Amino acid sequence: MVTSEPATAPLNLHEYEVAAHALLPPMVWNYVAGGSGDEATPRANRAAFDRWRLVPRVLRGLAEVSTATAVLGQEIALPVIVAPSGRHRLFHEEGERATARAANAIGTIYTMSTAATLALEDIATEAGPWWFQLYIYRDRGITRALVERAAASGAFALVLTVDTPMRGRREGEERTRFAMPPGVMTANLTPPAGDPHPSAASTTEVAAEVNAVFDPTLRWDDLDWLASLSPLPILLKGILHPHDAGRAIEYGARAILVSNHGGRQLDSAVGSLNALPAVVEAVDNRVEVLVDGGVRRGTDVLKALALGARAVLIGRPIHWGLAVGGEEGVRHVLELLREELARDLMLCGLAGPEEASRSLLIVANARNEV
Repeated sequence: MVTSEPATAPLNLHEYEVAAHALLPPMVWNYVAGGSGDEATPRANRAAFDRWRLVPRVLRGLAEVSTATAVLGQEIALPVIVAPSGRHRLFHEEGERATARAANAIGTIYTMSTAATLALEDIATEAGPWWFQLYIYRDRGITRALVERAAASGAFALVLTVDTPMRGRREGEERTRFAMPPGVMTANLTPPAGDPHPSAASTTEVAAEVNAVFDPTLRWDDLDWLASLSPLPILLKGILHPHDAGRAIEYGARAILVSNHGGRQLDSAVGSLNALPAVVEAVDNRVEVLVDGGVRRGTDVLKALALGARAVLIGRPIHWGLAVGGEEGVRHVLELLREELARDLMLCGLAGPEEASRSLLIVANARNEV
Protein backbone atom coordinates (compact mmCIF):
# COMPACT_ATOMS: atom_id res chain seq x y z
CA MET A 1 0.00 0.00 0.00
CA VAL A 2 1.38 3.37 -1.07
CA THR A 3 1.03 6.61 0.86
CA SER A 4 3.81 8.86 -0.45
CA GLU A 5 3.41 11.34 -3.28
CA PRO A 6 5.64 13.39 -5.58
CA ALA A 7 6.68 16.94 -4.72
CA THR A 8 4.75 18.48 -7.61
CA ALA A 9 1.30 17.49 -8.85
CA PRO A 10 1.14 15.77 -12.25
CA LEU A 11 -0.17 17.94 -15.08
CA ASN A 12 -2.13 15.18 -16.81
CA LEU A 13 -3.10 11.52 -16.55
CA HIS A 14 0.01 10.38 -18.42
CA GLU A 15 2.17 11.97 -15.73
CA TYR A 16 0.05 10.29 -13.04
CA GLU A 17 0.85 6.97 -14.70
CA VAL A 18 4.57 7.68 -14.60
CA ALA A 19 4.42 8.83 -10.98
CA ALA A 20 2.41 5.78 -9.89
CA HIS A 21 4.79 3.44 -11.70
CA ALA A 22 7.70 4.93 -9.76
CA LEU A 23 5.90 4.42 -6.45
CA LEU A 24 4.30 0.99 -6.78
CA PRO A 25 5.97 -2.38 -6.17
CA PRO A 26 6.31 -4.42 -9.41
CA MET A 27 3.68 -6.94 -8.28
CA VAL A 28 1.06 -4.23 -7.70
CA TRP A 29 2.04 -2.32 -10.84
CA ASN A 30 1.63 -5.41 -13.01
CA TYR A 31 -1.75 -6.10 -11.42
CA VAL A 32 -3.17 -2.74 -12.46
CA ALA A 33 -1.25 -2.06 -15.67
CA GLY A 34 -1.22 -5.45 -17.30
CA GLY A 35 -3.51 -6.94 -19.89
CA SER A 36 -3.99 -10.49 -21.09
CA GLY A 37 -1.77 -12.34 -23.53
CA ASP A 38 0.31 -10.07 -25.75
CA GLU A 39 -1.63 -7.04 -24.43
CA ALA A 40 -2.83 -6.15 -27.92
CA THR A 41 -6.21 -5.03 -26.59
CA PRO A 42 -4.96 -2.26 -24.26
CA ARG A 43 -2.92 -0.92 -27.17
CA ALA A 44 -5.99 -1.09 -29.41
CA ASN A 45 -7.97 0.94 -26.88
CA ARG A 46 -5.48 3.80 -27.08
CA ALA A 47 -4.98 3.52 -30.85
CA ALA A 48 -8.74 3.80 -31.37
CA PHE A 49 -8.69 7.39 -30.09
CA ASP A 50 -5.84 8.30 -32.43
CA ARG A 51 -7.95 7.13 -35.36
CA TRP A 52 -10.15 10.22 -35.08
CA ARG A 53 -9.46 13.94 -35.49
CA LEU A 54 -11.65 16.80 -34.29
CA VAL A 55 -13.09 19.38 -36.69
CA PRO A 56 -13.90 22.44 -34.54
CA ARG A 57 -16.44 25.15 -35.28
CA VAL A 58 -15.61 28.82 -34.75
CA LEU A 59 -17.33 32.15 -34.03
CA ARG A 60 -19.97 30.44 -31.88
CA GLY A 61 -20.31 33.29 -29.38
CA LEU A 62 -19.75 31.16 -26.29
CA ALA A 63 -18.96 32.95 -23.05
CA GLU A 64 -18.74 29.68 -21.11
CA VAL A 65 -19.37 25.97 -21.40
CA SER A 66 -20.74 23.30 -19.08
CA THR A 67 -19.44 19.76 -18.66
CA ALA A 68 -22.57 18.61 -16.82
CA THR A 69 -24.78 15.81 -18.11
CA ALA A 70 -27.12 13.10 -16.85
CA VAL A 71 -26.85 9.31 -16.92
CA LEU A 72 -29.89 7.17 -16.14
CA GLY A 73 -31.54 10.34 -14.86
CA GLN A 74 -28.71 11.13 -12.44
CA GLU A 75 -27.18 14.58 -12.81
CA ILE A 76 -23.38 14.52 -12.82
CA ALA A 77 -20.82 17.30 -13.15
CA LEU A 78 -18.93 15.70 -16.02
CA PRO A 79 -19.47 12.74 -18.37
CA VAL A 80 -16.73 10.73 -16.66
CA ILE A 81 -17.72 7.96 -14.24
CA VAL A 82 -15.46 5.93 -11.97
CA ALA A 83 -15.30 2.44 -13.45
CA PRO A 84 -15.56 -0.64 -11.25
CA SER A 85 -12.09 -1.80 -10.32
CA GLY A 86 -11.01 -3.93 -7.41
CA ARG A 87 -8.47 -4.04 -4.60
CA HIS A 88 -7.99 -0.32 -4.00
CA ARG A 89 -6.24 -0.90 -0.67
CA LEU A 90 -3.27 -2.19 -2.64
CA PHE A 91 -2.77 1.43 -3.69
CA HIS A 92 -3.72 3.41 -0.59
CA GLU A 93 -4.65 2.52 2.98
CA GLU A 94 -8.09 4.13 2.69
CA GLY A 95 -8.81 2.21 -0.50
CA GLU A 96 -12.32 2.43 -1.90
CA ARG A 97 -13.39 4.93 0.76
CA ALA A 98 -10.95 7.45 -0.70
CA THR A 99 -12.17 6.76 -4.23
CA ALA A 100 -15.82 7.10 -3.26
CA ARG A 101 -15.18 10.38 -1.43
CA ALA A 102 -13.30 11.79 -4.41
CA ALA A 103 -16.08 10.89 -6.86
CA ASN A 104 -18.65 12.42 -4.53
CA ALA A 105 -16.61 15.62 -4.15
CA ILE A 106 -16.22 16.06 -7.90
CA GLY A 107 -19.88 15.30 -8.55
CA THR A 108 -19.84 12.05 -10.48
CA ILE A 109 -20.86 8.42 -10.06
CA TYR A 110 -18.67 5.90 -8.24
CA THR A 111 -19.07 2.29 -9.40
CA MET A 112 -18.27 -0.08 -6.55
CA SER A 113 -16.58 -3.35 -7.54
CA THR A 114 -17.52 -6.79 -6.28
CA ALA A 115 -13.76 -7.14 -5.66
CA ALA A 116 -13.62 -4.15 -3.30
CA THR A 117 -11.28 -4.48 -0.33
CA LEU A 118 -13.80 -2.92 2.07
CA ALA A 119 -17.38 -3.87 2.92
CA LEU A 120 -19.86 -2.29 0.53
CA GLU A 121 -21.81 -0.79 3.45
CA ASP A 122 -18.69 1.07 4.62
CA ILE A 123 -17.92 2.42 1.16
CA ALA A 124 -21.53 3.45 0.48
CA THR A 125 -21.50 5.90 3.38
CA GLU A 126 -18.67 7.81 1.68
CA ALA A 127 -20.20 7.94 -1.80
CA GLY A 128 -22.71 10.20 -3.47
CA PRO A 129 -24.64 8.46 -6.23
CA TRP A 130 -23.11 5.03 -6.73
CA TRP A 131 -23.60 1.87 -8.73
CA PHE A 132 -22.71 -1.67 -7.74
CA GLN A 133 -20.79 -3.88 -10.15
CA LEU A 134 -21.74 -7.53 -9.94
CA TYR A 135 -20.46 -10.90 -11.04
CA ILE A 136 -22.80 -13.88 -10.92
CA TYR A 137 -21.50 -16.59 -8.60
CA ARG A 138 -21.89 -20.32 -8.98
CA ASP A 139 -23.61 -20.05 -5.60
CA ARG A 140 -26.63 -17.94 -6.48
CA GLY A 141 -27.33 -17.35 -2.81
CA ILE A 142 -24.15 -15.26 -2.60
CA THR A 143 -25.27 -13.24 -5.61
CA ARG A 144 -28.72 -12.68 -4.13
CA ALA A 145 -27.21 -11.53 -0.84
CA LEU A 146 -24.90 -9.06 -2.59
CA VAL A 147 -27.76 -7.56 -4.60
CA GLU A 148 -29.92 -7.22 -1.50
CA ARG A 149 -27.07 -5.59 0.43
CA ALA A 150 -26.36 -3.17 -2.42
CA ALA A 151 -30.02 -2.18 -2.71
CA ALA A 152 -30.36 -1.73 1.05
CA SER A 153 -27.22 0.42 1.11
CA GLY A 154 -28.51 2.84 -1.52
CA ALA A 155 -27.09 1.71 -4.85
CA PHE A 156 -28.70 3.44 -7.82
CA ALA A 157 -28.03 0.64 -10.33
CA LEU A 158 -26.45 -2.78 -10.87
CA VAL A 159 -23.61 -3.13 -13.37
CA LEU A 160 -23.42 -6.75 -14.47
CA THR A 161 -20.06 -7.74 -15.96
CA VAL A 162 -20.76 -10.24 -18.74
CA ASP A 163 -17.34 -10.80 -20.33
CA THR A 164 -15.81 -12.99 -17.62
CA PRO A 165 -16.86 -16.65 -17.96
CA MET A 166 -13.29 -17.19 -16.80
CA ARG A 167 -10.43 -14.85 -16.00
CA GLY A 168 -8.10 -13.78 -18.79
CA ARG A 169 -4.49 -14.92 -18.47
CA ARG A 170 -2.42 -11.94 -17.31
CA GLU A 171 1.17 -12.97 -17.66
CA GLY A 172 2.55 -9.93 -15.84
CA GLU A 173 0.72 -11.07 -12.71
CA GLU A 174 2.11 -14.57 -13.08
CA ARG A 175 5.63 -13.28 -13.62
CA THR A 176 5.52 -11.24 -10.39
CA ARG A 177 3.47 -13.90 -8.53
CA PHE A 178 0.64 -11.58 -7.64
CA ALA A 179 -1.03 -12.37 -4.32
CA MET A 180 -3.01 -10.32 -1.84
CA PRO A 181 -0.77 -9.03 0.97
CA PRO A 182 -1.58 -9.74 4.63
CA GLY A 183 -4.43 -7.61 5.91
CA VAL A 184 -5.94 -6.89 2.49
CA MET A 185 -8.93 -9.01 1.52
CA THR A 186 -11.57 -9.35 -1.17
CA ALA A 187 -14.03 -11.24 0.99
CA ASN A 188 -16.75 -11.46 -1.66
CA LEU A 189 -14.46 -13.60 -3.79
CA THR A 190 -13.89 -16.25 -1.13
CA PRO A 191 -14.90 -19.62 -2.60
CA PRO A 192 -17.48 -21.77 -0.83
CA ALA A 193 -16.12 -24.22 1.75
CA GLY A 194 -14.91 -27.41 0.14
CA ASP A 195 -14.77 -25.86 -3.36
CA PRO A 196 -11.08 -26.18 -4.30
CA HIS A 197 -9.39 -23.85 -6.73
CA PRO A 198 -8.78 -25.38 -10.14
CA SER A 199 -5.22 -26.61 -10.34
CA ALA A 200 -3.10 -24.90 -12.96
CA ALA A 201 0.59 -24.17 -13.00
CA SER A 202 0.12 -21.10 -15.19
CA THR A 203 -2.17 -19.07 -12.97
CA THR A 204 -2.17 -16.98 -9.81
CA GLU A 205 -4.00 -17.56 -6.58
CA VAL A 206 -6.38 -14.71 -7.41
CA ALA A 207 -7.10 -16.04 -10.89
CA ALA A 208 -7.79 -19.51 -9.51
CA GLU A 209 -10.09 -18.00 -6.89
CA VAL A 210 -12.06 -16.10 -9.53
CA ASN A 211 -12.40 -19.14 -11.77
CA ALA A 212 -13.62 -21.16 -8.80
CA VAL A 213 -16.46 -18.85 -7.78
CA PHE A 214 -17.75 -17.16 -10.96
CA ASP A 215 -20.43 -18.93 -12.97
CA PRO A 216 -19.28 -19.53 -16.58
CA THR A 217 -22.66 -20.91 -17.67
CA LEU A 218 -24.57 -17.61 -17.70
CA ARG A 219 -27.20 -17.20 -20.40
CA TRP A 220 -29.46 -14.37 -21.47
CA ASP A 221 -32.45 -15.66 -19.51
CA ASP A 222 -30.42 -15.37 -16.29
CA LEU A 223 -31.02 -11.64 -16.59
CA ASP A 224 -34.68 -12.27 -15.77
CA TRP A 225 -33.62 -13.92 -12.51
CA LEU A 226 -31.28 -11.05 -11.67
CA ALA A 227 -33.99 -8.47 -12.36
CA SER A 228 -36.31 -10.31 -9.95
CA LEU A 229 -33.94 -9.69 -7.02
CA SER A 230 -34.34 -5.92 -6.79
CA PRO A 231 -35.92 -2.91 -8.52
CA LEU A 232 -32.50 -1.52 -9.44
CA PRO A 233 -31.89 -0.83 -13.15
CA ILE A 234 -29.37 -3.19 -14.75
CA LEU A 235 -26.49 -2.11 -17.00
CA LEU A 236 -24.54 -4.72 -18.95
CA LYS A 237 -20.76 -4.21 -18.96
CA GLY A 238 -18.67 -6.00 -21.56
CA ILE A 239 -20.76 -5.62 -24.72
CA LEU A 240 -18.78 -5.29 -27.97
CA HIS A 241 -21.00 -6.91 -30.61
CA PRO A 242 -24.01 -4.92 -31.86
CA HIS A 243 -26.22 -8.02 -31.87
CA ASP A 244 -25.50 -8.51 -28.17
CA ALA A 245 -26.49 -4.90 -27.56
CA GLY A 246 -29.85 -5.56 -29.21
CA ARG A 247 -30.42 -8.69 -27.14
CA ALA A 248 -29.50 -6.83 -23.97
CA ILE A 249 -32.33 -4.40 -24.60
CA GLU A 250 -34.74 -7.27 -25.25
CA TYR A 251 -33.84 -8.64 -21.82
CA GLY A 252 -34.43 -5.35 -20.05
CA ALA A 253 -31.00 -3.75 -19.80
CA ARG A 254 -31.33 -0.04 -19.07
CA ALA A 255 -27.90 0.85 -20.46
CA ILE A 256 -25.04 -0.74 -22.38
CA LEU A 257 -21.40 -0.37 -21.37
CA VAL A 258 -19.16 -0.99 -24.37
CA SER A 259 -16.06 -2.50 -22.82
CA ASN A 260 -13.31 -5.04 -23.39
CA HIS A 261 -12.42 -5.08 -19.67
CA GLY A 262 -9.45 -2.79 -20.24
CA GLY A 263 -7.78 -5.49 -22.30
CA ARG A 264 -7.65 -7.82 -19.30
CA GLN A 265 -9.86 -10.56 -20.74
CA LEU A 266 -9.73 -11.53 -24.44
CA ASP A 267 -6.47 -10.53 -26.08
CA SER A 268 -6.85 -9.03 -29.59
CA ALA A 269 -10.42 -7.94 -28.86
CA VAL A 270 -11.61 -4.88 -30.74
CA GLY A 271 -10.82 -1.51 -29.17
CA SER A 272 -13.84 -0.28 -27.23
CA LEU A 273 -14.07 3.03 -29.09
CA ASN A 274 -13.96 1.18 -32.41
CA ALA A 275 -16.87 -1.01 -31.29
CA LEU A 276 -18.91 1.96 -30.07
CA PRO A 277 -20.45 3.26 -33.33
CA ALA A 278 -21.99 -0.09 -34.34
CA VAL A 279 -23.41 -0.59 -30.85
CA VAL A 280 -24.87 2.93 -30.86
CA GLU A 281 -26.48 2.24 -34.23
CA ALA A 282 -27.94 -1.06 -33.02
CA VAL A 283 -29.31 0.54 -29.84
CA ASP A 284 -30.96 3.33 -31.87
CA ASN A 285 -31.57 5.61 -28.86
CA ARG A 286 -33.58 2.98 -26.97
CA VAL A 287 -31.13 2.98 -24.03
CA GLU A 288 -28.05 4.95 -23.09
CA VAL A 289 -24.63 3.74 -24.23
CA LEU A 290 -21.44 4.17 -22.18
CA VAL A 291 -17.87 3.23 -23.05
CA ASP A 292 -14.61 2.55 -21.23
CA GLY A 293 -11.07 1.63 -22.20
CA GLY A 294 -8.06 3.88 -22.72
CA VAL A 295 -9.52 7.29 -21.82
CA ARG A 296 -6.66 9.60 -20.84
CA ARG A 297 -7.57 13.10 -22.10
CA GLY A 298 -10.51 15.44 -22.39
CA THR A 299 -10.31 15.01 -26.15
CA ASP A 300 -10.79 11.25 -25.64
CA VAL A 301 -13.98 11.98 -23.72
CA LEU A 302 -15.15 14.34 -26.43
CA LYS A 303 -14.51 11.80 -29.21
CA ALA A 304 -16.50 9.17 -27.32
CA LEU A 305 -19.40 11.58 -26.88
CA ALA A 306 -19.29 12.48 -30.57
CA LEU A 307 -19.54 8.78 -31.45
CA GLY A 308 -22.68 8.39 -29.37
CA ALA A 309 -21.63 7.62 -25.80
CA ARG A 310 -23.51 9.34 -23.00
CA ALA A 311 -20.42 9.15 -20.77
CA VAL A 312 -17.11 7.34 -20.36
CA LEU A 313 -15.72 5.34 -17.45
CA ILE A 314 -12.09 5.34 -16.28
CA GLY A 315 -10.33 2.61 -14.32
CA ARG A 316 -6.52 2.54 -14.31
CA PRO A 317 -6.13 6.34 -13.83
CA ILE A 318 -8.12 6.03 -10.61
CA HIS A 319 -5.53 3.58 -9.27
CA TRP A 320 -2.74 5.94 -10.31
CA GLY A 321 -4.39 8.81 -8.47
CA LEU A 322 -4.83 6.68 -5.37
CA ALA A 323 -1.19 5.61 -5.39
CA VAL A 324 0.10 9.14 -5.83
CA GLY A 325 -2.21 11.05 -3.52
CA GLY A 326 -5.05 9.03 -2.07
CA GLU A 327 -8.41 10.79 -2.14
CA GLU A 328 -6.86 14.04 -3.37
CA GLY A 329 -5.05 12.17 -6.13
CA VAL A 330 -8.27 10.61 -7.42
CA ARG A 331 -10.05 13.94 -7.16
CA HIS A 332 -7.26 15.62 -9.11
CA VAL A 333 -7.41 12.97 -11.86
CA LEU A 334 -11.11 13.66 -12.30
CA GLU A 335 -10.61 17.43 -12.08
CA LEU A 336 -7.94 17.31 -14.78
CA LEU A 337 -10.36 15.54 -17.13
CA ARG A 338 -13.10 18.04 -16.33
CA GLU A 339 -10.81 21.00 -17.00
CA GLU A 340 -9.54 19.47 -20.23
CA LEU A 341 -13.04 18.65 -21.44
CA ALA A 342 -14.28 22.17 -20.69
CA ARG A 343 -11.38 23.63 -22.65
CA ASP A 344 -11.90 21.22 -25.55
CA LEU A 345 -15.62 21.97 -25.72
CA MET A 346 -14.88 25.69 -25.88
CA LEU A 347 -12.24 25.23 -28.56
CA CYS A 348 -14.68 23.13 -30.61
CA GLY A 349 -17.47 25.70 -30.25
CA LEU A 350 -19.73 23.45 -28.16
CA ALA A 351 -21.72 24.68 -25.15
CA GLY A 352 -21.89 21.26 -23.49
CA PRO A 353 -21.57 17.49 -23.91
CA GLU A 354 -25.02 17.18 -25.47
CA GLU A 355 -23.85 19.17 -28.52
CA ALA A 356 -21.14 16.65 -29.48
CA SER A 357 -22.06 14.75 -32.64
CA ARG A 358 -20.49 12.68 -35.38
CA SER A 359 -20.04 15.84 -37.47
CA LEU A 360 -17.28 16.83 -35.03
CA LEU A 361 -15.02 14.00 -36.24
CA ILE A 362 -13.15 12.83 -39.30
CA VAL A 363 -11.06 9.68 -39.65
CA ALA A 364 -7.35 10.41 -39.47
CA ASN A 365 -5.34 9.43 -42.53
CA ALA A 366 -2.23 10.52 -44.37
CA ARG A 367 -4.13 13.07 -46.44
CA ASN A 368 -5.59 15.05 -43.54
CA GLU A 369 -2.51 14.60 -41.33
CA VAL A 370 -0.20 16.58 -43.63
